[in-house]
Amino acid sequence: MSGRARLALFAAAATLMASCALLPLVDRPTWLLEAVFLVAAQTGVGAATRRVPLARPLTVAAQALVTLLLLTLVFAHQQAVAGLTPGPEAFRHLTGLLQQGSDDVSRYAIPAPLTDGIRLMLVGGVLVIGLLVDTLAVTFRSAAPAGLPLLALYSVAAGLSDGGGAWLWFLVAAAGYLMLLLAEGRDRLSQWGRVFGGAPRRPGGSSDGAVAPVRTGRRIGAAALGVALFVPLALPAMSGGLLDPAGTGIGRGNGHGGTISAVNPLVSLRDSLNVDQDRQVLSVKTSTNDISDLYLRIVSLDDFDGTTWKPSQRHIVGVPNQFPTPIGLSPDVKRSSVRTTITAADWYAQDWLPMPYPPSSVRISGNWRYEPVGMTVVGDHGQNTRGKSYTVTSVDVQPTAQQLAGAPQAPAALLREYTKVPSALPKVVKRTAEEVTAGATSHYDEAVKLQDYFAVTGGFQYDTQVEVGRGPNAIANFLKQKQGFCVHFSFAMAAMARTLGIPARVAVGFAPGSPQADGSVSVGLKDAHAWPELYFEGVGWTRFEPTPTRGTAPSYTETDTPGSSLPDQVRPSQSTSAAPAVPVSPSESCSAQQRKLEACGSPSAQAAQDNQPQPRPWWVYALWVLGGLAVALVPFVPMLWRVRTRGVRLGGHARTDEGAAAHTLAAWQELTDSAWDFGIPPDESQTPRKAAARIVRLGRLDPVAGAAVHRVADAVEQVLYAPRPRPRAGLAEDVRQVIAAFEGTVSTRTRLRALFVPRSTVRVLWAASAWWASVTARVAAARPTPRRASGQQG
Repeated sequence: MSGRARLALFAAAATLMASCALLPLVDRPTWLLEAVFLVAAQTGVGAATRRVPLARPLTVAAQALVTLLLLTLVFAHQQAVAGLTPGPEAFRHLTGLLQQGSDDVSRYAIPAPLTDGIRLMLVGGVLVIGLLVDTLAVTFRSAAPAGLPLLALYSVAAGLSDGGGAWLWFLVAAAGYLMLLLAEGRDRLSQWGRVFGGAPRRPGGSSDGAVAPVRTGRRIGAAALGVALFVPLALPAMSGGLLDPAGTGIGRGNGHGGTISAVNPLVSLRDSLNVDQDRQVLSVKTSTNDISDLYLRIVSLDDFDGTTWKPSQRHIVGVPNQFPTPIGLSPDVKRSSVRTTITAADWYAQDWLPMPYPPSSVRISGNWRYEPVGMTVVGDHGQNTRGKSYTVTSVDVQPTAQQLAGAPQAPAALLREYTKVPSALPKVVKRTAEEVTAGATSHYDEAVKLQDYFAVTGGFQYDTQVEVGRGPNAIANFLKQKQGFCVHFSFAMAAMARTLGIPARVAVGFAPGSPQADGSVSVGLKDAHAWPELYFEGVGWTRFEPTPTRGTAPSYTETDTPGSSLPDQVRPSQSTSAAPAVPVSPSESCSAQQRKLEACGSPSAQAAQDNQPQPRPWWVYALWVLGGLAVALVPFVPMLWRVRTRGVRLGGHARTDEGAAAHTLAAWQELTDSAWDFGIPPDESQTPRKAAARIVRLGRLDPVAGAAVHRVADAVEQVLYAPRPRPRAGLAEDVRQVIAAFEGTVSTRTRLRALFVPRSTVRVLWAASAWWASVTARVAAARPTPRRASGQQG
């Protein structure tokens, strides 16, 4: 194995060793096997292009192209052209997976499940780092800067992990980097000959095998590793060493300030609603006898950009003993105090604290912060709800329809912030809102009409299999297709309310759960929910329920018209109805009143999942990629072989008499093979001088190129016939000058044939035939000769 190939192998190993630090972040290590296979393919392409050899930028471009093809095949083969070539659909799919992975990282606790998005981020990140390390250490022969991408890879892992066993992964990553440095050092020293070999250090003349620079590198590496690990521990200004986790909490500061970054908790809703088996998330005990309004709110989404809703970046403070009165709530509105104790499951790690709204106080241990605008509580420095038990005192606000209908205008500042609608929002959203609310006399009437339109009269169906949707047309598509789940309904109603001038936002949390025999309420994954909150001056932020078959419609939205009020009971928080399935479509056989009373069925999520085709294993597509690359390279094999052979023949040689002689013969072989490629077959019966004259005559070479041919022939004669050959310099340049002269004298067709189908490649077949003949001869020689039986009788 050449030094460059060995260095590439160490670069790939260093990348994979550093990527092991990412293993604790997810619950399954299978992604690392994919990364090993893909990094090996990436490294192999780099080694092949460097042996041709290609220019350095072309080598990097080839590796980057193969990396993209591999990622497309593994993660977006269904969207790619012919399953391999990435097109617009494939790029959109990969972008969506990256967004999904980013959302999953912000949602799940460590170790996170290995979702497709997280898998793409892990494997793709390792490939990018591998490409950078290979480029720096091998292509540009500078291994020291290659430590920067390796350090970045480890830093990401250390910043996200909880610190357990981080020292071990740091040692593994550092060992990979040191191996890469030593490999590069040995490769450089090997090119310098025996200058630094040194004298034998043992009496018998043996050497310990390590030259001084290598020994010095080892000592420096060990010292640097010790400094990185142990020196920070001795400094009083630091809380730990390099391996101390920095913490990944949302809030920062001393507990009395800081900010909270925008996250998107909606990414978990669809996954939670589509689980095969519901799992209990929270166990709730409350002082109220009516649990129909016991919504547990996690966070409010108030920033609407036309594509999605998300929480704004807000200032956070320490959790006060008593929360302030909710904004806009008048003393005239009836209210009562409710005390609720909530216990989170051991596996449920949520950064935000699920609470009834509006909360008055919360009692919980740990590092938590309070966001005053949304009245939410969020974990700080990695704090989450896993296994937590806490008590919330909240206000049960009980406005009347008359109070909501007579609500005065909201403050101007609040109107500006919560009625903003981006210009990219399709006009059909506002037009539909105006059509649905035609005849309404107040914002309250408009809100009730919007709620009834989605939940009762509009013909909408609840379906958790519908994608959340992205882009400015997501809401318009939902209004047209009329199928979706709580995200679609809450997004659409809040956006339409804003177009009517009603302040609106979206709340995310849990709908009322299921009562248990011990008096508690069990809240499961399938109770995950989103609903709109509209602001009415004098009442404050008020919940509405536009999603059919989910939660309960608030009592203040029910009219007094006979037959139009909803039953005062909790609607089951299930993605499918308990009614038996019927052959006809629910949209055709279910009336609006039946939908309101839950008499309609919907397709089973499990059945929909079972009908989906099962994806093939990733390694099958990886084999397809390699097979496709092999097939695509077949027409270029002769050209690549000739380019490689020419580079070897005209490359460097040992600075000895034997090396100079071998280089001279190789240059002559390349000159005659190049003439053969351009249509002048070799004549082995002639002397070098006569062969040179023949090449000059048949090739119609000019005097300058002809002189170069004769100089090479003279050097060959020196090697073959002179008692003391005199090495001649510049033979490689002479051969290249002759090749350039050939290209200028032949036709374009001949020149292309010499490039893509060179005649001299027949030597490969001759060599294979000679090898086979030698093998058969050795086998025949090794076969025992049978002894001829004697004719004499005993």
